[in-house]
Amino acid sequence: MRIMLIVAWLFAGLGGVIYHYGPGQEKLEVDQISGLLRQARQSATAKDFTKAVGLFDEALAEMPSDKITESRVVALEKAKAQMMASQLPKARASLESLLSEVRSDDQADPEFVADVQSTLANSQYYMTWLMRLEGQSEEMWKPEIEAARQHYAQLTKDAKKIGNDKLLKTSLEDLESSIRLARMDLSDLQALPLPSQ
Repeated sequence: MRIMLIVAWLFAGLGGVIYHYGPGQEKLEVDQISGLLRQARQSATAKDFTKAVGLFDEALAEMPSDKITESRVVALEKAKAQMMASQLPKARASLESLLSEVRSDDQADPEFVADVQSTLANSQYYMTWLMRLEGQSEEMWKPEIEAARQHYAQLTKDAKKIGNDKLLKTSLEDLESSIRLARMDLSDLQALPLPSQ
């Protein structure tokens, strides 16, 4: 009887070791990523966007390669934090890459694609605003606002197609704002407060 207990105890220990080095490692990795994402989101809520960007980077580095959808969601959250952390050019580049990626994926959720496109258009809108305030020439800022306008126009079409009334209303308002920004006199623009993101 004692020998059977010892053997059972050894097999239990062996099972624990196998779990620890097998599925246990995957669970540990998932827990670590979840912790990083929780901290990043808390930092963003607390308006510590620079810290949030760093934590999102860490989470993306740890993310398994087969978690494509989850990685894309985190990449979008990171880009939004970058926009708030005065990293607008980096955010814009990341968003362009992400939009290209999700548009080429037939399985991508249309609502998510719209969110990425809307965020990219917003980054281009804010970039135009800043470029104009810096006194850059029309040749420099005009392509930015034109790209934003095209994204907003596409979003209105997509919103009708997927039946998202909120997106339709927002994209129409943003489309009008982008047209006004392109036509606005610099002195009028300087008199306005910076738009909120």
